[in-house]
Formats: sequence, structure tokens, C-alpha cells
Amino acid sequence: MEEADAQGPAAAGEVIDPGRALALADFSPPSLGAGERLIRLAYRMGVPGQTLAAPFRKAQPVRLLATVANPLPGDRAAGTALRAGHFLIHGLKLPIAQADFGGAGRLTPPVERVVHGFHWLADLEAAAPREAAAPVAERILAQWLAANPAPPARAGKGPAWGIANTGHRLLHWLVHAPLILSGTDKAQRARTLGAIAETARWLDRHVGRGEDLLAQVAGWAAITAAGLLLPDGRPRRLYGEAGLIKVLGEVVGDDGGLLSRSPLGQIEAIALLTRLAACYRATRRDPPAQLQSVLTLLVPPLLALTHGDGSLGSWQGAWAVRGDEIATLIAASGVRTRPLRDARQWGYQRVSAGKTLLQLDAAPPPLARHARNGCASTLAFELSHAGQRIVANCGGSAAAGGLLPARLEQGLRATAAHSTLVLDDTNSTAVLIGGKLGTGVSEVEVDRRTLEPEGERRSGFGATRLEASHDGYAARYGLIHRRILILRDDGTELRGEDLLLPKGKGKRGKVGFAIRFHLGPNIEVGLSEDRQGAGLALPDGSYWQFRSGSGEITIEDSIWADEHGRPVPGQQLVIQGLVSRGGGNFAWLLKKMG
Repeated sequence: MEEADAQGPAAAGEVIDPGRALALADFSPPSLGAGERLIRLAYRMGVPGQTLAAPFRKAQPVRLLATVANPLPGDRAAGTALRAGHFLIHGLKLPIAQADFGGAGRLTPPVERVVHGFHWLADLEAAAPREAAAPVAERILAQWLAANPAPPARAGKGPAWGIANTGHRLLHWLVHAPLILSGTDKAQRARTLGAIAETARWLDRHVGRGEDLLAQVAGWAAITAAGLLLPDGRPRRLYGEAGLIKVLGEVVGDDGGLLSRSPLGQIEAIALLTRLAACYRATRRDPPAQLQSVLTLLVPPLLALTHGDGSLGSWQGAWAVRGDEIATLIAASGVRTRPLRDARQWGYQRVSAGKTLLQLDAAPPPLARHARNGCASTLAFELSHAGQRIVANCGGSAAAGGLLPARLEQGLRATAAHSTLVLDDTNSTAVLIGGKLGTGVSEVEVDRRTLEPEGERRSGFGATRLEASHDGYAARYGLIHRRILILRDDGTELRGEDLLLPKGKGKRGKVGFAIRFHLGPNIEVGLSEDRQGAGLALPDGSYWQFRSGSGEITIEDSIWADEHGRPVPGQQLVIQGLVSRGGGNFAWLLKKMG
């Protein structure tokens, strides 16, 4: 392995191969001398940082030691809305004057995340020069501090004091300090600095009580940033670096995907480490090699779930995040690499053929302790051509509470909201409240192979064949779902077959099934006369034909979460009927015409 790879981001524009990137992960704490290990241990036990850093010196007043250059620009439209007097979150307008900063009346989860995590500071910075944006930021911060005068005795007491929101809030305060510390009001400035210091001390004590492991990543990243930017912070920095590297080792899988299997979580982890790296640069320090290595490891799995236009696939609660947002994030991370195509632990298969991209969920859903917006999407797929989604999933459950009604959150996580087979209108894995999942799929078998052209003599083209099966319906119905997808190398034809295979002793009777194909936005669809085919006219002028070899097709209404997490009405093709408990198979074809 070349030295440049071992240091993280590719040097001189080198693109790191994902297979090589997998060898970069090292989750052991930074190598320290005996003195630094003792300092870290003492700080963890509660000895104040000032005592450890300079025991014979008077405590320094709270101040920031450096100004951080924000690496990730926010949403200019949302920042403009703030200047006009309201938050703009997934299309929802919330007047600042009506926001309950104290948490007595609960906001919806996506609104809580933006408001209490202070993600809106980046949006405001993107919308106006500092002299115009700072007064707005200071007014909102003053309202928030008035509603939250002191941290609670325990973590999670109100939405403002979950570890995730608190970690993001502190990190944003530090990165965007010029917006909240530039005013002439000395009392407000002192209060803000006091809040920064007090929040850092609170996180020191409570970070281990995070809602989940990704929340702890946010908390540890903020602790480390505070150790870099506040006086006498060396003990806190050593403490934070060790905690951050340890929890990253627990939340990141072997192939670089988070155990939550969430692309939104992947984006959050990359953004946290990217902002933290900016704090290191501001203080002219190098981050531990382990953090750079993990950042390199996180990028290829995220790229695996992007379509031809760079936008994000709709998996595990995600919406179709814009390609330019993903590109900006990756550029800021400093990592240049290729997408993972066969990620067994991350659980997604990616096939690129000509202008066509296929994504398949080929793993069990995340375990309940990792899931935030867990979806019962096993064996669902998305297909796009030249950046236009042809078959998609509804997506957007993590944005429910914006313009997407909160009552739809569980429905958007259901198997029926994904392009796959559903038995008896039940979920392949139980969907619980709070974004968690119950029993269901426990085992998925996957086989991927390349078909040579001679094996496809009729067409003269090779193909990629994916075959996967899951046991989510085995306990209830005695049936295994197996899906076979064959995508031609020129990207013009996708052949599919869904099989239901008996497991154990055969059961009598029949059960209802539905194979759903949620269509991408702005596709005009019409049924053939025999109702076993459908024509799909894409916005780019191309025309695709869908054929069922297993019964009639119906067209039903659907919904899709767009690039802002807003609801867009759509349609879906459905093949449905009754199948024997002895099993059955259902073939279908999607082909580009002309």
C-alpha cells in the first residue's frame, strides 16, 4: 500500500480503489506517550482540563483560539427564509416567533434536528454576508438560550438535550462562531461563550448516553472540536479523540457502511468528520491518522447509492438528495474514490450498465439498536437511466414532519412503499414506532455473476445477474422470497423474476401477493390492451416497455420524496393475485424501445 493511501485522502488527485480503502481502517486509539495517556485517564475521571493542562496557572477566560473555515455550505433558500423570519425545513415554513425552543410542545423530528442542532447556521451563512447574517443568528440564539438557560441533569431530557442534537449544536457553534460572536453586545457574547463552555462540559459527562452510536459520534466529534478550540483543551482533545475513534469502530462496518445501513447516516458521519477536520486545520494540527482513514472508508458506500445524476437513492428513510449536495460533501471530505458495487455488510448491490444504474437492497434491515428510520425494504430495487429514475422507492420517512405528513412516516417505511414483492399486505420485517424494526428478515443469500455474451446469443450482449433471497415471510407463510435480476451490459433491458419457494412442511391454501414497481417522477404511463404490458414515457423522450409474464398489471397511486424531502404524487405498476402456499414464480421484463 502506498504511503498516500495510508494517510487518508488521495494525494495529487489519486483515486483510491474501494478495495484498497477497506484496508485503511484502524480503530485503535492514537498512540500516546505515558504522560498523555495519564492526562487522558485523569480527564476521563473528572479532573478539570485547566488543572491538567496548566496546574500552576490562573484559569484562562473562555475564548476561541481560532476561526474555522466552514467546509460545507448550507442551503441558500433556507437561509433566505430565516432572514425573512421563518425556518424552511423540507418545504415546511415555521415562523421563528412560533418555534418552541424550550421543548414543552414537541416539534416534529426533522424540525427538532434542524432547530436544536443549529444546522440552520450553515444555511444563514450561505444566504448573506456576515454583517447581514450575524444579527439574525444572534437573535435566534438569544431566544434559544432564554428557553434553555442551563443543561438538564441527564441526557435526553427534552429534544434539545439529546446527545445527537447537542453534539451537532456545539460543533456548529464552534464552526460558525463568527455568526454568533460578532455582535457589539458584550453581555450576549459572554453568554454565548459561557453556553459553549458549559455545553462542552455537559457532553464530557453524558456523551456515553447517546440515543444510538451515531449520536455518540456527534457528541465525541464536538468534544474533540472543543478540545481544539477552547483554552486548556489538550486533555479534552485527547479524551475526545479516543472516544471518537472507539465509537467509530462500533458503528462502521468492515466495508465502510454504517451498521444502520442508512445513506443519511452515512452523510451525517462524513459531514461530522469533515467539519472536525476543518477544526484541526484552523488550529494547524493534523487529525489522527485513524480519523482520516475512517473518512476514506465512509465515502465509497455512499457513492454506491447514487444514480447517474449523482442524486441519492431512496433507502432507509432517505429522500433523493441532490447530486450537487453529495458532490459538495465528497469534495469537502477530500476523498477521491469509486463507488462500492458489491458491499455485503453495507448490504447494497450496484450494477452500472451503459447509462443505466441498478441498486438492490440485498441484506436484512438494520438491527433495532442501529436503526433510526429503519425500512422493511429487503430485495427492493431502484433503476435509473441517464439520471432519470424509472423504478424507485417512495423514500422520505426521515423527512416526515415537513411537508410530508408525520402520519405517513410508518407507511413510508413499509415493504409496500418499496419496489419489491409483498405478501398478504404485511411487512417482510415488522415496522415499529420510533424508527425501529422488529422481527422478520434474518437471513439473505446473495449470488452475483457476470454472464458472458455467448451465454446471451439472442442479443449478443453480456449481462450482470443478481440473485438474492430472504426469509422474512417464512415463519408466517412458509415461503421464501427469491428475486433474480438480469441487467444487460448496454443497460437497455432488465429481466426479473420473483419466486416464492416453500420452506419446511407445505401449508395449504393461498395467500395474496403484490409485486410493486413505484415509478420515478414525471413518467407518463399507459396500459396495453391486454393489460399485461405498460408503456413508460420518460421526460428525456425515451420510451420503455414493461411486460408481465404472470398476470395483469394495474396502475395505482404512489408518492415519492423529492430532493428536498417534499411529497410528489406518482404512480406504481402492480402485479397481484393469489399464490399457493406451495410457491410460485412471476417473471417480468423492462426494456428500452427504439
